[in-house]
Amino acid sequence: MRHEHRVQLRWSDPDMLGHVNHARALSLLEDARLAMTDGRPGGELILARLEADYLRQLYYRVNEPLTVCSWVTRLGTKSFSVRQELVQDGEVAIRADIVLVVFDFAANASRAMTDDERAHWSAYLEG
Repeated sequence: MRHEHRVQLRWSDPDMLGHVNHARALSLLEDARLAMTDGRPGGELILARLEADYLRQLYYRVNEPLTVCSWVTRLGTKSFSVRQELVQDGEVAIRADIVLVVFDFAANASRAMTDDERAHWSAYLEG
């Protein structure tokens, strides 16, 4: 199953040429990852790696939401990988591969996923 999340650009996101700033585009991907947690407790995740390919320019257009498609590509014991694609005009503009680590902030260390967390992220797993 893929998670689809609509994101809206703000007027402050583009530069003078109307291109969306690369850092803001990464924030849109983060918004979609947060939406994947469905507001569940146990969202103790930290970003360990992010690799992004900017495949085409993003343009700011008023009232035009974009779509971020996200799915899990690898499910480990303490971490998992997510592929995300930000789509505008029916084309992938940014493709990113992310590694997220399940983290215990009190112990300041990674921890194993609970059965509930594994079940949640497994629903988005594609081989």
